[in-house]
Parts: sequence; C-alpha cells; structure tokens
Amino acid sequence: MAQGAVYIPKTDRYDKMKYRRCGKSGILLPELSLGLWHNFGDITPFDVQQKLLRTAFDSGITYFDLANNYGPPYGAAERNFGYHMDRDWHTHRDELIIATKAGYDMWEGPYGNNGSKKYLIASLDQSLKRMHLDYVDIFYHHRPDPETPMEETMEALAQIVRSGKALYVGISNYYDADQAKKAADLLQGMGVHLLVNQIRYSMFCTKAEDGLLDMMETEGVGGVAFAPLHGGMLTDKYIHGIPEDSRAARDPRYLKPGDITEEKLDKIRRLNRIAEERGEPLSQMALAWVLRQNVISTALIGASRPEQIQENLKALESAPFSEAERKEIEEVLSC
Repeated sequence: MAQGAVYIPKTDRYDKMKYRRCGKSGILLPELSLGLWHNFGDITPFDVQQKLLRTAFDSGITYFDLANNYGPPYGAAERNFGYHMDRDWHTHRDELIIATKAGYDMWEGPYGNNGSKKYLIASLDQSLKRMHLDYVDIFYHHRPDPETPMEETMEALAQIVRSGKALYVGISNYYDADQAKKAADLLQGMGVHLLVNQIRYSMFCTKAEDGLLDMMETEGVGGVAFAPLHGGMLTDKYIHGIPEDSRAARDPRYLKPGDITEEKLDKIRRLNRIAEERGEPLSQMALAWVLRQNVISTALIGASRPEQIQENLKALESAPFSEAERKEIEEVLSC
C-alpha cells in the first residue's frame, strides 16, 4: 500500500470555501462535499484515493460521506478510509464531518438489511471498527423500510446518539414529505433533532421540490444533495453521445446507456448552450442550480481525479441566476 510523504494540509484551505448552516443546528457544512460511493473500493489504488481526499480537504471540503456497503466489495470504502484515517486524518479528526449509513443489504441473513434496531446498531459498530473511529458525526438511515415500524428505526437512531457513537442523525432517500416529517417528529419526541435528509437532487431529478424541500425548511432539517450531476449526465461528457470511457459504457449498474436517450441528449445540449452563455461549463451551472435552494446545505460530488474536484469547486463562484435564465432552464427541463 502506497504511503507517500507526510501530509501537511494547506494553511489557506478555509479561505475560499463557502459554508452553510445545516438546518436548525450549530453545524456548518461546505457547499460542496466529497462522496465516497465510487473510487474508494479495493479496485481503486490507495494513492489515488489519498490524492482525492487530500485535494478535497486542501480546498476546504470537510464533509466525507460513506455508507456501510460502499465498495466494491461491501465495506471496502470504510475499511480503506480507516487506513487513510491512520495515515492522514487522525490529527485532523476534529476538523472533519464524517458520515456513514445503513439501510441497504450489507451481510447475509435476516439481520443485515432494512431498518431494524438490531441491523442499524450492529452496522454502525462494524463501520466504526472499519474506519478506526470512536464515533461518526452523522449516522443515516439509508432508505425507508415499510416493513419495520418507523418508531423502531427512529428509536435506534436516538439510541445511537445517546450512546455517543454518532453526534447527529439523518435520513436518506426519504422523499415523501409526510414520511420525512413523521421521522423528524418521532425523533424530536425522543429528544433528538433530525439534522439532515440526504436526497437525490439535480436538474434531472426534482421530485424533492414536490413539498419535501418546503417541509425540511419549516422543520429545520438540512439537505444534502447527492448525484447533483445526475451520474455525469449534466456535464459536457455526453453531448456527442456515450464515450467509451464513460461510466455509462463501463459500469451500467449506475448509469445505463438506455438512460441517455435522444430526448435527454437534446436537453443536455440546450442546457449546455445556456451554460456557455453564462461563461461556465454545464457541470458548474448544474451544481449552482442545486445550490440555489437555501435548504440544501451541501452538494455531494464524486471524483476519480483531483482535477474534477478543483473544477467543480468553481461552481461556488457562479453568478446568481437571472430571472430570464431561470425561466429558460425551467422551460428546457419541463419539455
């Protein structure tokens, strides 16, 4: 395993990053955060992972987002992150927001999936061991589980906070506003505030705008937007079709070639023209579009190269959308 020179973070790392308050809490999150869903499993060299994490932190990104089954294989992203903790991050632990989740399949048998108290607490114990941590800053229930009473799932989250194994708790993929509010109310009744809801949100995925974002703002629940570039579709990568080195061509688990229709390509090209008129790449405009919502505390980006992180950070310098630009974008998205 490559180690490299001793890491000394840049002293100006907090100067350019913008931070937003996460709901009604004392926590500030960087407007862009790093998701470890891709490129932190065993198929990615250690030194590549290290460069990504160091580039992020040197740029003021303080929030690293994981889950129990990120890999491949399951658990690998957390295990590899544990190696990075030992190498680079143990002396900077108090500068970081480290999050993980449980809710999807993780191990065999009836207790390694969904939303039971047994699964969530056991999974977090495993995650802490893999990451070489005493606690995480945020622990999420990864998805709603209709088979488990929500009272049990929320009691597990409350118990986790009381145990000190997580400072805050969140939910993820809860898109129904009433369901998300019930989760918040249950936790509040147990003396725990629901810090955040992590949701898929982009120009091409706006289901959260159907009452959910309003509810989150009213209840003081922050938003973490994942897939803000819609699997890379909201970049210039697919303007001329599906390139051979793209995720759609290499790994259809996450983006199927059939998802990139001529209709979708037409929208991408029209949005790209608007971005060009704004003097920025489509990816930056797409990130700025997500961040125009005040309730969104941070947008999670993924990266395979440090240059992608640096490029995405330019979205924080994007000009506000004019009324004409907003209408033109909404017209493209609605057709």
